[in-house]
Amino acid sequence: MDDEYNYSADDAERETIRVWRTWRTVFEMLQDRGYEVTEEEVKIDLDEFKRKYVGEKGYPSREKLKIQARPTEAMKAKYTPLPTPSNRDPQPDCGTIYIEFCPDDSGIGTKQVRTFNHTVDEGNFHTGIFITKTPISPSAVRLLSGIPGRICEHFQEQDLLVNITRHELVPKHVLLSPEEKSKLLQRYRLKESQLPRIQVSDPVARYLGLRRGQVVKIIRKSETAGRYASYRWVI
Repeated sequence: MDDEYNYSADDAERETIRVWRTWRTVFEMLQDRGYEVTEEEVKIDLDEFKRKYVGEKGYPSREKLKIQARPTEAMKAKYTPLPTPSNRDPQPDCGTIYIEFCPDDSGIGTKQVRTFNHTVDEGNFHTGIFITKTPISPSAVRLLSGIPGRICEHFQEQDLLVNITRHELVPKHVLLSPEEKSKLLQRYRLKESQLPRIQVSDPVARYLGLRRGQVVKIIRKSETAGRYASYRWVI
């Protein structure tokens, strides 16, 4: 009986640490995208996480792992299109984000995604992120991206165990605002299609929530120049 208890306790501790690491990466991701989060949320330690989100049996309660965050003014500026004759006062194409950890261990498909989509739509969230322990079915992936006027993304917990942007070999990626993008193209007399490209499926692009048509500045270290920048068009 004691051996069984120890095994269960060790299992629960491993699971808790795994989810805690994912939870912290999610808040780092929100901060890097430009949402309003506090340093206490970003740097929550394991003991505090356990106190808030671990149930009586010692396992993390994913039903409690829900997040809402609003965009900062700086983020709104980066997501506001340039004025046009037909739209002289464009509004930011960003808003409150909703994130949910799915409590199901397996068999995650259209049923769970429909419930998530309903929450995003009813709550009038601009963006939703659905985080699961295991993969979701292809039909569920298609359904997730099918809400008109909403942006919904999916990550597995293992995708977020480590923050890839903190690795020393990953250069810093900075999203350009529409105005910065326009000035860049004018300066070099380029069309956006003439820039090198980055796929929306790229891990860093997914982490930052980049969208097709945006341009990202990539800052690398150089032994001779100190730092140098290159640009990528998101496709």
